[in-house]
Amino acid sequence: MSICHVLGFIKNARFLMAIVAGSVIISGCSSTMSNIKTWEGDADASQTAVLKAPSEIEVQQVNGRKLTNFLMEDLALDYELLPGENQVVFTYKTIWAKSGVVRNGESKVHVVETAPQAVTIDAQAGETYRFSFEPPTNRREAEAFAGDFAADIVNSSSDMVASSGAWDGRSAERGRTATAPVGTGDTDAGGENDADGGTLGELKALWGEASEEEQRAFLRWAFE
Repeated sequence: MSICHVLGFIKNARFLMAIVAGSVIISGCSSTMSNIKTWEGDADASQTAVLKAPSEIEVQQVNGRKLTNFLMEDLALDYELLPGENQVVFTYKTIWAKSGVVRNGESKVHVVETAPQAVTIDAQAGETYRFSFEPPTNRREAEAFAGDFAADIVNSSSDMVASSGAWDGRSAERGRTATAPVGTGDTDAGGENDADGGTLGELKALWGEASEEEQRAFLRWAFE
């Protein structure tokens, strides 16, 4: 096999993976197309609540159901909650540009991230909630902020309804919840069965089995 064939295969593989990644993003994590459901089963949208999370907040799980399947970071997302108590586990992350000369292979940014936080929201149907905190203005403030982080949850009237604290590692399950990540079902962006044949189907299957870190590493390689 010539080097041209090898390069061609890599190029095609990258293109196919870009398609797969794009379809997952469109079907699972677009903040402009739909809210993210945090439970399994059906519910009347008018009977649910919404939690709005800014791009700095990464919601990891709700009531024990993992939500860390999104391929793109730094998205502001809306999460649908069932009425009643909902345990939300999340982290707060900021990125700051490095000053001065950056050596080859060295990251050009500082990433400051908190340990996992948990907050329990007694959600009311039709209500909208959001995170409330005073954001840092520089990296030094961010590092101090991360060490003693807490966020309030406020409703549409800006009344505080809950406050976060360090997560103890225990997940509160409720109703029809599951530990499988959202968006890893058997349908693709077009709503058809995902049992594609050939290379694309195999790539989708491998992608579904990969860990979040492996997915991110592959995307970095694919778009270099």
